[in-house]
Amino acid sequence: MSTHVAIIGAYGSAGGAVAKQLADDPEIELTLIDDGDPGGGLCILRGCMPSKEVISAAKHRFAARRDDRLVGDLPEVDLERTVERKNEHTSGWAGHRRSGIESLAEREDVELLRETATFVDDRVIEVGDRTIEPDYVVIATGSTPSVPPIPGIEDVDVNTSADVLDATEFEDSAVVLGLGYIGLELAPYLSEAGGMDVTAIDVLPELLPEADDGFGAELADYYREEFDMDVLLDAQASRIEATDDGGVRVTVDDGAEVVEADQLFAFTGRKPALDGLGIENTSLSPGENWVGNTMQADGDERVFVVGDANGREPILHISKEQAATAATNIQAHREGGDLTEHDSTHHHVMFSGLARLPFVRVGHSADSAEEAGLDYVAVDSRAEDDGVFKAKDASEGWARLVVSPDGTVLGYQGLHYHADAMAKTMQLAVEMELDVREIPNRAYHPTTPEILDALFRKATEKLAERDAATATQ
Repeated sequence: MSTHVAIIGAYGSAGGAVAKQLADDPEIELTLIDDGDPGGGLCILRGCMPSKEVISAAKHRFAARRDDRLVGDLPEVDLERTVERKNEHTSGWAGHRRSGIESLAEREDVELLRETATFVDDRVIEVGDRTIEPDYVVIATGSTPSVPPIPGIEDVDVNTSADVLDATEFEDSAVVLGLGYIGLELAPYLSEAGGMDVTAIDVLPELLPEADDGFGAELADYYREEFDMDVLLDAQASRIEATDDGGVRVTVDDGAEVVEADQLFAFTGRKPALDGLGIENTSLSPGENWVGNTMQADGDERVFVVGDANGREPILHISKEQAATAATNIQAHREGGDLTEHDSTHHHVMFSGLARLPFVRVGHSADSAEEAGLDYVAVDSRAEDDGVFKAKDASEGWARLVVSPDGTVLGYQGLHYHADAMAKTMQLAVEMELDVREIPNRAYHPTTPEILDALFRKATEKLAERDAATATQ
């Protein structure tokens, strides 16, 4: 007898990954459900891909603006063309995603329902005019922008990341709430592409809280200097109200400062997209830590929640890892076997500074190694000390490598040009537990990975000094 699995949100990255794995199991009957219009997943439609598309236009202008070797009038970003191209590419990417899922539905034991799913009881789901009762349910409905409950915010127009991606014009000034992943990527876009005077407010005392001290402060200074942005840290928007001329007034820290601007942008994270699912009709209780490491939801061991919908870590590659864990565990649970727990290496990439000064952390920082009780050695290398970065007119930022006393690479942090492209290399070094002394330190010259060579050499030298000091004791 086959096992019936329903996947709600099948066009998304996480839902689609579960579907592809389970579709190869001859003992599983799949019902794929998605009411997206057109459908294609958050990353493609409103997240990772379209944001990088529009940021790239601003990056080109930024590079021209700050290069004193160039002469002539500074070009403006054609916002209409930028959005048009973004839409063209997004449509193609989404169509490719849909076709992949639709090809699965051509199999005998797989069907695709382009309807809204609503729980009416535990694992009893209304889909259009049908009611299904699958053995297992996978919720992969993604997330939506989260707007903070600041007094007065309901009385003004609030723009989110979705609005920015579609905007073909901006007003003269902006107040930005939040400088996390979304804010650090889009606030400079408002300045460079939109020509806005930007004031950004964040509750944390320093940017990049996952990084060691110094990275966040340097990035904040970069935003102030390169984008002429007012960056208010350790600050809380306590009240918001409309101005007489249609703008917005934000009171900060109960009156310590008042900021006025033409438009308000909330880049304050995302929340699981669970509204309308009828969760209240089930034993599920969404909240903090409501989904365990096996991807099972509290309240029903046959409901698995993956991707942004579980609120754990809204990052694409993590979502796909969670999807693999959920699919494997559905198969194991069916057979009464042991379940596996999702365990991921810290691997974050942030396209800060219009991707001109991206931030990466793979594995441990020095702080996290300290908190984990690990003995370690940390070495740094600044881009300005490397002729390659100077030659490429990108000498800002720095990198840090963390290794154990036996040479095992524990982690890398980079706030510099091309750091995003080096993340994969360092993921291999960390996850394969490579010995830094055995990694070749001869990148092709002149290329920016030479900053990694510098880190490898410095770490090797520091370990040798440490070993020598230990031998003489």
